[in-house]
Formats: sequence, structure tokens, C-alpha cells
Amino acid sequence: MFSNFLGSSHEDEKPSEDEQSLTSILSTPEQRSDLTLLIANCTASMRKTILDAFDPSKTGQPSDLISDLTGDDALQNPNLDVGNADVEAHDKQRSEQERREKELSAPKLQELKNAALAYFDEWRDNVLQRVGEVVNSKHDATAQKHNAHARTSSSRSQTHKVTSHKQDASAAATLHELYPPVETPLARLEEEHRALILHSVLLLLLSLEHYSAHSRILLLYLTSSLKLSINFLADDESKVARGLLKAAEQMNADEETKKKAEENSSSRKWKVGLASVAGAAIIGVTGGLAAPLVAAGVGSVMGGLGLGATAAAGYLGTLAGSTVLVGGLFGAYGGRMTGQMMDQYAKEVDDFGFIPVRDWHKPRKIEKEYRRLRVAIGISGWITDPQDVVKPWRVISQSTEGFALRWELEALMNLGNAIKTMVSSYAWNYAKKEIIKRTVFAALSAALWPLGLLKVGKIVDNPFSIAKTRSEKAGEVLADALINKAQGERPVTLIGYSLGARVIYTCLQTLAERKAFGLVESVVLVGAPTPSTAADWRKLRSVVSGRVVNVYSTNDYVLAFLYRSSSIQLGVAGLQAIEGVKGVENVDVSDLVSGHTKYRYITGSILKKIGFEDIDLEEVAKEEQELRIAEEQEEEERRKKEETGKDADQEAKDMEKEVEEKNEQSRLSWAMEKSGISSAASRVHKAVS
Repeated sequence: MFSNFLGSSHEDEKPSEDEQSLTSILSTPEQRSDLTLLIANCTASMRKTILDAFDPSKTGQPSDLISDLTGDDALQNPNLDVGNADVEAHDKQRSEQERREKELSAPKLQELKNAALAYFDEWRDNVLQRVGEVVNSKHDATAQKHNAHARTSSSRSQTHKVTSHKQDASAAATLHELYPPVETPLARLEEEHRALILHSVLLLLLSLEHYSAHSRILLLYLTSSLKLSINFLADDESKVARGLLKAAEQMNADEETKKKAEENSSSRKWKVGLASVAGAAIIGVTGGLAAPLVAAGVGSVMGGLGLGATAAAGYLGTLAGSTVLVGGLFGAYGGRMTGQMMDQYAKEVDDFGFIPVRDWHKPRKIEKEYRRLRVAIGISGWITDPQDVVKPWRVISQSTEGFALRWELEALMNLGNAIKTMVSSYAWNYAKKEIIKRTVFAALSAALWPLGLLKVGKIVDNPFSIAKTRSEKAGEVLADALINKAQGERPVTLIGYSLGARVIYTCLQTLAERKAFGLVESVVLVGAPTPSTAADWRKLRSVVSGRVVNVYSTNDYVLAFLYRSSSIQLGVAGLQAIEGVKGVENVDVSDLVSGHTKYRYITGSILKKIGFEDIDLEEVAKEEQELRIAEEQEEEERRKKEETGKDADQEAKDMEKEVEEKNEQSRLSWAMEKSGISSAASRVHKAVS
């Protein structure tokens, strides 16, 4: 059925009056050509993002771009005052560009660039070919694709104002700027027709049997170009997820079909896992082409858009008729992120696993109502309570499937207790006042740390060193989990603060080394204890299809102190902007952050500030209330310690004792929490067996 549908030309296809499709909406050859050209133009902009990251003249900062002061170029610039030009500054820019050119000529970076482009080009060709198969006859499809390539080489994307309806204003404005609309006659169609076009393209992208990060970014470009709200895209993704799972649940097949499906699943790269715990429901993997059921299931959910059930199933292709493929798309219905696959990784990194951000209490309902086509993973960098693994990430909205990464809890709790104790000490309060007089960077370069602080600093140095080393291992394991599709065939957004940001940094470095593209949609690194060198961040940029955001604060004295013995000459990302790399967003939150401990309580505020797409404003308000309480408690502890008037040696001894007591309390708390998780997992496993 599906092969006949996909193979037919638009002349042969005659949708019934109550069904709509792309060919009925795009009724002329010119309109069908406009859609292909729009997609080609959008992908051209995406490809340029990759090229810019490896272009020595594209630094992401206008001040770093070279303005020629001599020669023909200078003569052609009527606004250039050669007599008053800053030659010294120009020479410095020239020197900096030469350094970047040398850096980018390195064989490994050139190899990474070529690999990124090769992966992207293959994905783009598949997308254009797939769209061409549906909106054009087979005879025209290949020619249409090549014509689109040729036309994009000489065309430029032009922007126009897009009206956003429901999306948060800051997020809508940010996404509009990042993914500017491409001029297209299709934007003049009626809104319901534009919505149907976007929905149809989403289904066509899914028919490639994955929803890659590149596909998601393409849809963001199309959304702005078609003058639709970003909120519409998120809602449509949710409806499609529910439709696929509902349709898959209805599928049944005989024993022969089951046997064939099992053979197919064992040969596929994602190998659907059946064992599942902690909230994952197993739906029978039959793999039968139950076309009528699928069409009815998908069509009923999508009916509001007017796309016919037959067209919806046809656009999904083989994905519409196989629970094996649907299971692969969602990571075996969530089991791979919370089941036995994660147990294997926990052998390498203590307590490694993904925890759903929200506990819905109804495991089977999760599958149909709360599964999404995208995944967001929040990673905490220090904690004082096991619940801190999840709490900061409840600000992630339901528009994406939210998880928190649990990793090395004992090391993170030891670090959190040490940091909290140190910042409430008299020595730290005195040191902070002295540092402010000189700035963080002066303290880093000249080691201007008071003796009293250095004496109490030993309680935090060792926990930080241990957790820092383990964060690198956790990052490697996270990369392996993503490559092995723990999240399914869905794009992932990674958000982390403190050493959680270092986990992401290491993960992306590993993905770059292994040439693993199309997995990560966006990343947000907050207060990252990592180098700020351009070469390293260029690698990160190459494996992220969407946003790369470095959130830093020049007031983060804790990070400066913790990092004082590391390679300061490389810079610290959590303290400064990343320079020299096009496509890295730098966001200064010094006005929000007075210290490293604040990041735990302001993840939502930071995400709102950067125009993050998926935030729950109610949870952000709760988080702000928690911050006020934490600040009051911290101030009370500091006041009491100042009243004691102890010398530095005695305070250091008392702090060591206090930290040890807190660590013991944390260990007991985690033991009880772990026991509760194991019991809950056991109950869920029995329920779905």
C-alpha cells in the first residue's frame, strides 16, 4: 500500500474530498517547487553554520573581524579614515587571524570539518529526495533536488517579521533571531495551509526512520519562514508522538510476523531492548504492516490539521507500519534510558542513570501522554541532597521529554557539602571582600588568596579534584549512551551547571572524536569549569546542530578558587566569554550570580534569560522562592561563624568536622533514596512484565 502511494506521481494521486495532502495544498508545479527551494535554502543556512565554525575570518565577534587598512580594499571603503586608523590594533588583528588560520589548518580539525559536512550533505540529500518523491513525480524528483542546490548557491536568505502567538516572548524573539525566516511565496498561503505544510514535512522527516537534530533545526527554520509560532511546532511534535504510540499500541500480527520483526530488530543498529524498569511500559513489538490501523490511529490524532489519514500514513512510510521502527524512534518506549542498558554503564560510573524529571505515578499512561519527539537532559554539578539531582531540572517544560542524569552521587555530595561549608565560613567572607578589590582574574593570575582561606581550602580541593576527574569519565559514558541511542532516534538537548557542564563538555569532545553527528540539538553550559580555548569549543560546535551557549559570571569567586591550581593560561569558560568561534553564544549572568552556589537555584532564571524554548514558568517561580530561603540560611550560618571569632587554624579544623558530618548524613539520605528507587523500579518491572 505504502510503496504504491509513495511511488505515484501527483497527477495520479487523487485525494478524496475529505482528505488533504501536500499535493492538494500545493496545487501548482510552482508551489511544489517553492517548497523544495525553501527547504534547500534553509539547509544552505544550516550548512553555512558548519562552515563558519571552521572559518578563521568568522569569529562570532565583530570586533575581531579584520578591516583592511591598506591596498585596494581600503580605497574602496569611503568610510575608512586611513589617517586616524589604529595600525597597532590592526596588526594585532592580523596576528590573531594568522593564529586562527594555523589552528584551523591542523589535520584533525580539517578531518572533523570534512566529516561534519559529509554527514550533513548526506542527510540533506535524503531530505530533499524524500520531499521530491511526494510533491513531484519520480521523474522530476532528482532534477528538482539538483536545481534547488544550484539556486541556493546564488540566493540569500531574507528576513521578515514573524508573528508569534503563544510562545514566551523572549524565547520567540531568540529563536526568530537564531533561525531567521527565508523569503518564500508559501508564507502568503492561509495559516491552516502553512500549518499543514509544516506538519507534512515533520512526517516526511520521520519517514527517514529517525528524527535527527538536523531535522529539528530545519523545522525551526521552516516554522519562522512560514510565519508560524514555535509553540505550534512543539504542540505538533507532541501530537505526532502520541499518534505514533497510539497506532503502535493497536498493532497485532500473527506468529510469523512476530518472528520476522524479531529478526529485523536484531539486525538494526539500535537493537530494541525488551527489559525495562522505572516507569517504562512495554508495548508488543510485532512489526506487522497493519496499515489500516496505523492510518486510523495517526489520522485520528492529526485530524485537527486536516491532513488525511492515508496521506499521514503515507508520509510516514515504513515507520507507520512497524512497531520495531516506532520502538527504535522512542528508545524502546523509554526502556533504554531507564532499564538494563543503563545498568551496564553504572558499572563504569557509579550510579549512572537517567531519572524522569516528573513522576507521573501512572507508568502506562506515560507512553501515550508524555512521550515526546525530543529529549532534554539536565546534569547537576554538585549537590547536598539526593533530590538535587532532579530538582533544578523541573523547570524543563512538558514540550520535551525531560530527564536528569544521575552520576557519582557520593562524589557530588561530598563536593556540595564542602562548598556550602566553605562559603559560610568567616575566612571566605573576608577573602571575597579582598578579591572584589582586585577582580577574579587578578586573583587567579597573581594568586592573591588570603592565608586564612588557603588553610580552609583543603576541605574543598580534594572533593573537587575527585569529582572533576569522575565528571570526565561520566562525559565519555554519556557520549557512548547517546551514540548507542539510549534516547532512541530523537534529538537531545543537554543542560548542566558546574561539573555537570564539564560532563557535557567531555561528552561533546568524545562525540567529535568519534564523528557522531546529528545527535545533539542544543547545549547550555552554565558556570563550566572547563578551558575556554577556541580549538576545543570549535569541536563542540561541530557536533551540535542548534545552539551552543556558554553561561558565565565574572562574580563566580568559588569557581575561580577551585580552578586556581588548574591550567589558568587556557582560560575558564565559566568566568569569561569564548572568543574566536562563530556560533557560540556567550551570556554574562554576573547580575544574577554572586557565587557558584547560586547556579543550583537559578537554572530556570538563566534559561529564561537566554530565551530557552522549553521552560515551565511556574517551576521557575518555585525555584526563585527556594533561592531566597537558601540565601537566608547561608547568611545565618555565616553570621554565627563570624561571632565565634576563631582563628584560621581552628576554623579549618571545625569545618573539616562539619563537612564529615554532612557527608555522613548525605550518605544515609542517599542509601534511603536508592532503596526507594530500587523498590519503585521493582514494582514497575512487575507491572509491565
